[in-house]
Amino acid sequence: MTGVLLDTNALLWVLAGQDELGARARALLAASRPAHFSAVSVLEITIKHMLGRIDVPGDVSAGAQRAGLGELPFRADHAAGLLDFPALSRHDPFDRMLLAQAATDQLRLLTSDRFLLGLGFDWVVDARA
Repeated sequence: MTGVLLDTNALLWVLAGQDELGARARALLAASRPAHFSAVSVLEITIKHMLGRIDVPGDVSAGAQRAGLGELPFRADHAAGLLDFPALSRHDPFDRMLLAQAATDQLRLLTSDRFLLGLGFDWVVDARA
C-alpha cells in the first residue's frame, strides 16, 4: 500500500491548516502519492454543515485539490466492499464507506476514529500520531 485516503476529520484538519495531524501522519501524507480525499467525506461535511454542526472551510473539493489531494469517487465496488466488514454494520456509515474504499483500493486510511484504529488493521493509521 503506497497511497493514502484521509478520513473526514483528517481532511478537515488539512483544509483548516490545523496541527491536529501528528508528525508521523504528516510524514506519511507527504511521502504518499497518491494521497486522496473521498467524495464520501465531502458528503459528510456537507450534511453536517447543513445541520449546523460544523463550519465549512470554503469549497471542500477545491481546497483538497489545492492541498495536492486527488478525489476518490465512491464506486459500486466500494459499496460491495462493505460486506468485508460485517462487524461494522452498526458503526457510522461514513466511516464504513471510507474503510471499504481504502480496503478496496489498497490504500492506507488516515483516521482519528478510535473504533477503526482498534480493529487492528495495519493499514488503518492514527492521524494524531
